[in-house]
Amino acid sequence: MQEEINNSLNALKKGGLILYPTDTIWGIGCDATNAAAVEKVFELKKRDESKSLICLVSDIKMLDQYIQEIPEVIFDLLKYAVRPTTIILDRPLHVAENLIASDNSIAFRIVKDPFCNKLIRKLKRPIVSTSANISDKKAPNNFQEISNAIKDGVDYVVNLNQNKKSGKPSTIIKVENDGTVKIIRS
Repeated sequence: MQEEINNSLNALKKGGLILYPTDTIWGIGCDATNAAAVEKVFELKKRDESKSLICLVSDIKMLDQYIQEIPEVIFDLLKYAVRPTTIILDRPLHVAENLIASDNSIAFRIVKDPFCNKLIRKLKRPIVSTSANISDKKAPNNFQEISNAIKDGVDYVVNLNQNKKSGKPSTIIKVENDGTVKIIRS
């Protein structure tokens, strides 16, 4: 796993894209603080920039560095979540401007996957995560279903879990500054 982390880090630090397994599905990723790299993700996916992307962080401490204020309800939501949970929060900090939605929000997920978590800790920054497909096409259930256009369009393909079937997409919850919780996808 260490070699895969090192190879991924090299690509990310150069502003490149990686194709990697997450705690949910195979994803396309980049350094979430690099606007040029984020632009490459939108181009590769042929995705409208008005559609948001998710950022992965290693833990709540890292999340706290990228959001002006974490509402208290977040701690309970994460404590009791049984599956991966993406949280949309207001007022992000220190991320690429093209990751921030028009309503000044951004989606974050704390990853439990050992590879992703170690990679993010080593990078010391969030990583973009979006499904490994062209927009409006079906998300792949495993590595073999990922199109050659995506595989050829990234700078590094992680050589781990390529035979593993993808899990369910994450639950998505929007949390307003006043603590109001809205389930976007369960």
